[in-house]
Amino acid sequence: MKIGIIGGTGGMGKGFALRWCKKHEVIIGSRDAERAATSANEYLGSANDAYGSINGTILGKDNLSVAKESDVLILSIPYENIDVICSQLLPEISSECVVISPIVPMTKTDVGFECVAIKENKAFSHQTVEKHMKDKTKLVSAFHVISEKKLVNPTLSLDYDIFVAGDDKNSVEIVNGLINEIDGLRPIYLGPGALAYLVEMSTPLLLNAMIRNKMKNPGIKLI
Repeated sequence: MKIGIIGGTGGMGKGFALRWCKKHEVIIGSRDAERAATSANEYLGSANDAYGSINGTILGKDNLSVAKESDVLILSIPYENIDVICSQLLPEISSECVVISPIVPMTKTDVGFECVAIKENKAFSHQTVEKHMKDKTKLVSAFHVISEKKLVNPTLSLDYDIFVAGDDKNSVEIVNGLINEIDGLRPIYLGPGALAYLVEMSTPLLLNAMIRNKMKNPGIKLI
């Protein structure tokens, strides 16, 4: 499977690449293809050091090439950049491509982390990305409550639950499979894309709990 990561040179992108390159061809995306290639080589070296050998690989290309080639496309981008990036890239994806949104509409205020969509009466991330999808059922929301610092350590088991929201059963199953490939993660299906806002709100909740209670890189686990 070809897994593309838009925003792949960031911390979350690096973590996803290191975790999934064991079995898949991961393509790191950036506006600068040279920067993407440099990051991909760095990640590949880290993966080989961690695992000894891998059955997949990590490549780096410009964002448009990544969008066109991917079977699964991860949008590891800021909320405020959704319209600009998705309007350019999502019309170019294949009809079978599954798009994953881990995007959180979040801001830091005097009281803590708050949900921008509620505070400023704006659309949630899933709704905003959906406007640019050729097939809206291929959009799945996931990976909102995962520690970047733990994700980038490829030998660390995470022990988290990952909330998933999406309309198409096959697309959700593909995302669930990728979640299960990361040691210690468990997918928890919440329902259709219309409920993705619940997933997005879990991030500021988790971060505020972490800061107020002096917790270190927590996750969410249902027991």
